[in-house]
Amino acid sequence: MENFEQGEERKGFRNTPFQIKMPLFMAAALVVGLLIGANMFSPSSTNPQGTARSYLKFRDILSYIDRDYVDTVDIEKLSDFAITKMLEKLDPHTSYIPAEEMAMARSYLEGDFEGIGIEFNIFKDTIYVITPLSGGPSEAAGIQPGDKLIKVNGENIAGVGITNEGVFKRLRGPKGTKVSLGIKRPGAPKLLTYTLNRNKIPTSSVDVSYMVDDKTGYIKVSRFSAKTYDEFADALKGLKKKGLQQLILDLRGNPGGYMDHATRMADEFISGDKMIVYTDGKGDKYDSKTYARTKGDFENGPIIVLLDEGSASASEIVAGALQDNDRALIVGRRSFGKGLVQMPIPLNDGSELRLTISRYYTPSGRSIQKPYTGGSENYQQDMMKRFENGEYFHPDSTLFVDSLKYKTARGRFVYGGGGIMPDVFVPRDTTELSEYLSQLYSKNVIREYALDYYRNNRKELEKMTFEKFNKSFNVTDAMLQDVVKMATSAEVKYNATEFNRSKNLLRNNLKAFVARSVYGNKGFFPVLHESDEEFQQALRQFSRAQRLAKGGA
Repeated sequence: MENFEQGEERKGFRNTPFQIKMPLFMAAALVVGLLIGANMFSPSSTNPQGTARSYLKFRDILSYIDRDYVDTVDIEKLSDFAITKMLEKLDPHTSYIPAEEMAMARSYLEGDFEGIGIEFNIFKDTIYVITPLSGGPSEAAGIQPGDKLIKVNGENIAGVGITNEGVFKRLRGPKGTKVSLGIKRPGAPKLLTYTLNRNKIPTSSVDVSYMVDDKTGYIKVSRFSAKTYDEFADALKGLKKKGLQQLILDLRGNPGGYMDHATRMADEFISGDKMIVYTDGKGDKYDSKTYARTKGDFENGPIIVLLDEGSASASEIVAGALQDNDRALIVGRRSFGKGLVQMPIPLNDGSELRLTISRYYTPSGRSIQKPYTGGSENYQQDMMKRFENGEYFHPDSTLFVDSLKYKTARGRFVYGGGGIMPDVFVPRDTTELSEYLSQLYSKNVIREYALDYYRNNRKELEKMTFEKFNKSFNVTDAMLQDVVKMATSAEVKYNATEFNRSKNLLRNNLKAFVARSVYGNKGFFPVLHESDEEFQQALRQFSRAQRLAKGGA
């Protein structure tokens, strides 16, 4: 069973990065608060006669179909379909979840989660990968946001009316079992084939925290789930004990989650009673304002937040609050752009309506929600359009318009209208990527080789501290040739030009996966960051972040 988009939940609110058609959420339990009993709606006073007429019309049509239509019809399924299509006319995130899918959501929350670890969305009979879950098989294999899932175990599942339940049956399964995926990737000329071993998907949300040097700390938060704030607070305290003076907070690929965990995280960095986020809906029933209210553990030192196009909702709340309060420098690329708040409303038959009831705004007044007036198809294709327009490689100047210009607390200009715009843009680094390297990942060659190397050298490796390993361990040419041989056996055709292009990145990735086998994520990420241009750019920006922390621009 796979995980789905995680929206913000605060006092009953829930936000998500894509249209929520799937029932399984990492943080589906509701936060107790303002909207207890929110399903007990009173009749609308806006247009009661119009609502009544439409209700009677829909009831009459269903009755005629059930009684007189030439063939037997499943009226409940027909009704579910009609509701779903009706909600698509509202916004990309209002959704209806049938009762049978809610049951699957409960089983996910109560049991173990074993599968390939992706968040996905079904749109026009095509499965889109939202993000691979950190620590899961899909992330390790190199599956990317925006990939389209075309085949599972040789079976075509695109354009055939696949349902969420159909995806679950094909992708979830016992730990250790294999599944073959056919992936269509933007920019790739042909279908990519991945063979994954299903595994238990980690439920922790802080992937790693470590000291980069004697004063610089790093924390990566992959989602905002039920334990995120506690995990983050423990990580921050641990870094402070090690001499933390400046911090990189990595929210890349973080699709969101509980809103209250996001605001509590922001509160650790923001002093006084400054605003963190506010919501605005029809009238004032669902309006709210959230302020800093506690003495945080890191209210003064420089902070850099890493964002990319996979950072959504709760991630954007944190980044927007820190940017608008001039508390952090944002480095990376424009975030996803999810700023609508959903309220879950249980229905009588066990199904659920997730209704957009407000928008959230950053302290300067920015709406982060990207436009959706072009229709659902245009909205769902946004990531592909960013790629096609070249936005991953240079900032899109059309996004920086005066009508969307706002000022931070100290008068810096920031922009709304579709995600958090970074203070420092970093393009995707594709200089060492190649089709050959993609195939090594898709066939699981890199991980398999690293694991074999670890098994064969386990005693020697485990005697070393990570510091010694990082300084002395090198991936030799002979090791690379062994990788090529393993790849050939896995039917990855050797390409000398592409191999040479990716050689240095391959060395780094192999070393990182060996380190993960020995030291876990505390070994994996520091090695990986050596070839991570966004991370390296963040390190180079601390003088600017320091000026910001001291009250400069």
